[in-house]
Amino acid sequence: MDSYLIQVNGPGDHAPLLDVHLKTNGNSMSLGKAKGRKPRWAVRASEMSKKTFNPVRAIVDSMKVEPNPKKAMISLSLGDPTVFGNLPTNDEVTRAVKEVLDSGRYNGYAPSVGYQSCREAVAAYYNCPEAPLEAQDVILTSGCSQAIELALAVLANPGQNILVPRPGFSLYKTLALSMGIEVKLYNLLPEKSWEIDLKHLESLVDEKTACLIVNNPSNPCGSVFSKSHLQKILAVASRQCVPILADEIYGDMVFADCKYEPIATLSTNVPILSCGGLAKRWLVPGWRMGWILIHDRRDIFGNEIRDGLLRLSQRILGPCTIVQGALERILHQTPPEFYHNTLSILKSNADLCYAALSAIPGLQPVRPAGAMYLMVEIEMEHFPEFENDVEFTERLISEQSVFCLPASCFEYPNFFRVVITVPEEMILEACSRIQEFCEMHYQGAEGAQDLECDK
Repeated sequence: MDSYLIQVNGPGDHAPLLDVHLKTNGNSMSLGKAKGRKPRWAVRASEMSKKTFNPVRAIVDSMKVEPNPKKAMISLSLGDPTVFGNLPTNDEVTRAVKEVLDSGRYNGYAPSVGYQSCREAVAAYYNCPEAPLEAQDVILTSGCSQAIELALAVLANPGQNILVPRPGFSLYKTLALSMGIEVKLYNLLPEKSWEIDLKHLESLVDEKTACLIVNNPSNPCGSVFSKSHLQKILAVASRQCVPILADEIYGDMVFADCKYEPIATLSTNVPILSCGGLAKRWLVPGWRMGWILIHDRRDIFGNEIRDGLLRLSQRILGPCTIVQGALERILHQTPPEFYHNTLSILKSNADLCYAALSAIPGLQPVRPAGAMYLMVEIEMEHFPEFENDVEFTERLISEQSVFCLPASCFEYPNFFRVVITVPEEMILEACSRIQEFCEMHYQGAEGAQDLECDK
């Protein structure tokens, strides 16, 4: 029988691979050479990275267009309320973080789901008789986007599908496709203030449907669902036994003539993961503080979903501890007038923008009821020189230096989205330029036909 001896040459315990020899009947052979291959670099991107696709970036990055150098750029494209400095957060919010930082008590690691006291603060803030919450029902996350990612990851497996609004926030699709989850788009109806087409929604459900995403108030639509409409959505989810992922990052950001209803307050039998955070209502998107609220009155999720969220949260060891330390004070001591003033500004801008764009031939804005956006239909038949909403918005940039997102970014062609968080004078100037642009390119029915014939 052959005898085998591993011989290690060189000092210490870290000899190179080629210094390790295998002795067989007195013949020495290098293991490195025994592999029969020449070492070479072969570093490739992962399949997950290749599946990750952001439609907003894909469209915007391909818009190779320069603004008009004679006009200052007005960007109405980014859903970040801090960009222009006209919507600062409240002083109480800032002081809370400063004091936590000075205390030095929150510089270490927290539990991956968040400090117990901070989870208690969030639970207390959102707790109500219709949808009771305790600390164990709260998972703190690095922004609402991570809350959505964890909720999707715990509810859906590769090969399953999720139901996503169209038009809708592009992140849902970006996350799902990267995880190998199919996206089925259900329609929203602009003529009904962006209510869900419930028949279409229900027709998409099959045995592989893992969850239904409901975004209310909506990005990009600025819509707010009524109580009765939410109850109809819940009825579909209940009939089909499909859990809901509720993206409620704009919760309570509704205008005075409207009422926001957290969807979990309207159901005792549909299990819901509600995702929210500080970003929008408290005007601090860069602080990356979000949460998942687990609503499971009938124990349908049970321990499995809770344990799954715990394990998934351990991948990045939780959100920023400094902001966690300030969370209770932020939630419970921010003065009500701060929220009121923010909404007054947004409502005023929304009204100005809606009125101005409604007066422009060829455009049909849909009046928003909350959040920070409004959607505008382009009557493309009156702008025949443009193929689609992307070309329309490209030319708007190059001629008028006004940047609105084409709604193809949200799977909804021939619309564009306007962000209404900019200063009032900027809204008015942008609308004036959009009017000038449309008047320049608008064709009546006859003119449009003539142009089509010329083509």
